[in-house]
Amino acid sequence: MEEKEERARTEELMELLDTRHMKELKERLDSMNEVDVAEFLEQIPEKRLAVVFRILSKEKGAEAFSHLDIDSQEHIINSITDAEVGHIIEELYVDDAVDLLEELPANVVKRVMRSAKPETRKVINEFLQYPENSAGNIMTAEFIDLKKNMTVRDCFDRIRRIGADREDFYTCFVTSYDRKLEGTVTVRDLLLNDYSTCIADLMDTSCKSVVTTDDQEQVADLFARYDLLSAPVVDQEGRLVGLITVDDILDVIERETTEDIEKMAAIVPTEKPYMKNTTFELWKARIPWLLLLMISATFTGLIISSYESALAKVVVLTAYIPMLMDTGGNSGSQSSTTVIRAISLGEVQFSDYFKVLWKETRVAVLCALTLAVTNFAKLMLLDKVGVLVSLVVCLTMVATVLCAKIVGCSLPIVSKKLGFDPAVMSSPFITTVVDAISLIIYFRFAVAFLPEIS
Repeated sequence: MEEKEERARTEELMELLDTRHMKELKERLDSMNEVDVAEFLEQIPEKRLAVVFRILSKEKGAEAFSHLDIDSQEHIINSITDAEVGHIIEELYVDDAVDLLEELPANVVKRVMRSAKPETRKVINEFLQYPENSAGNIMTAEFIDLKKNMTVRDCFDRIRRIGADREDFYTCFVTSYDRKLEGTVTVRDLLLNDYSTCIADLMDTSCKSVVTTDDQEQVADLFARYDLLSAPVVDQEGRLVGLITVDDILDVIERETTEDIEKMAAIVPTEKPYMKNTTFELWKARIPWLLLLMISATFTGLIISSYESALAKVVVLTAYIPMLMDTGGNSGSQSSTTVIRAISLGEVQFSDYFKVLWKETRVAVLCALTLAVTNFAKLMLLDKVGVLVSLVVCLTMVATVLCAKIVGCSLPIVSKKLGFDPAVMSSPFITTVVDAISLIIYFRFAVAFLPEIS
């Protein structure tokens, strides 16, 4: 229902644009949420984008601008005056401005920085010096700081005076005169106490803070663990320098999850949305792993070639190779996916390795026996290949599933310990390893149990 309403609204707005009812279009856009305005702007052809953007009020235009994709932002910047660019930068929160400048081409960045006020340029340059994907890189400098000797009345006066330019003022930070973080106090605390109450009696001194150099994934874990709406960011000396809000963390979680999914699918991560990637960019992201996996898969071919004479004697063995390889790959993928997710959620550490190994081993035994018994019945009753061949296939099934589960749970934990992203040790990689192991096990059992090829 909501999708139909959005489509109908977009069609109405497009009709106003096509019929040049610009005054009515402006009124409609100014009354809409900035996210919805941005979505509409992204559907407009580029040659008309700047025209529509210019009819927005300055406040609405700046708000919508921060929600546009980077291509639309670049096109608008190249289509408006330096004064208009300067107004947008001044209206953006610092973290949004930093995100914008990190994505834009160098020549456009120079123009944007030239259009900003000196004090804005200084703050942005400070933020750009923080490491990529760090807390300092995603924080904003717009926060409300208080002193512990202030009263509730003093706090409300300060919030009214500077709150309009702050991204979040529900949580206020109490600092010393040398900017050291001492605690936090919420607007709820202020509302529920008398004007004469001193902040020192209200503030929470056990607040959770992060350091500018902390990895953004660690910050996201902190938000999830303590159900935070915001967190103060301090420098190495404990001085308050910024604020991270939950909407910033949601963006981080989305990016990190997308990156993990791409790695688990054997794709080099890309920051662009799918529809924004060109055919060449998608090829470049996918081909490295495909080449690596193709080359590693040649070992599978070498193993089969080395047992070619055995297969020639008992041709029926060939029919079960795909099933054994697929079952092994699927078993390993189940374990690796589960463990990788547990690692990303902080549920599993390297110290838990043997606990994980023991658990996966027991799961492997149960899965392997279930599959082997089912498969033995099928081989004997439907395929009618004989007891020895059935035994070889089913024993291989048990050993393959057991090895696959062990490999699948071990590689992500070990790779994390060595400093690699566990997501790299995902389905395609583990499947390739398990394929080789399953074939070796298969032919070893065949040689051991089948008199024709002993």
